Amino acid sequence: MAQQPTSLGTQVFEGRRFQVHALDMAGPDGRVFRKEVVVHPGAVVILPLLDAQTVVLIRNERVAVGQTLWELPAGTLESGEEPLACAWRELIEETGYRAGHIAALTDFYTSPGICTERMWAFVARDLAHVGQQLDENEHITPEPVAMTKAMDMLKSGDIRDGKTLATLLYYDRFGGK
Repeated sequence: MAQQPTSLGTQVFEGRRFQVHALDMAGPDGRVFRKEVVVHPGAVVILPLLDAQTVVLIRNERVAVGQTLWELPAGTLESGEEPLACAWRELIEETGYRAGHIAALTDFYTSPGICTERMWAFVARDLAHVGQQLDENEHITPEPVAMTKAMDMLKSGDIRDGKTLATLLYYDRFGGK
């Protein structure tokens, strides 16, 4: 699970999936300034491979940016949940595929200037379709895409989601386990 800094100041907001804390910090000249930090439990992103040449992407309606984005499936860790367990759960929920095998790729901080969120990336193989299990507020459509087309979509800007960019590029450069 994500490790949080030991001193996060005062909680000023509590949402369903994250909190916001405010802390007062001294700058190099001694003046005090306020910093807000989003405290997040962590998340996973999954690269689902139907075969060596085909990835399952999703079209995900994102209210925050007012667009439907091309993404890899992903999700937030539930309380006490390990990243691998979250990957198994989210893959089925968002794509409707169950994996025969899931392996870790890497992990990264999504936006360390403002947020504690650590994201674990996985690759899923040996997929079998079992049907989506979306949350009631999700509008997600899975779509198999040739890996070469997905990489072209990165280059053209059709894929603009950060976790998807990072995971696809990592996999393209370093491969899976």
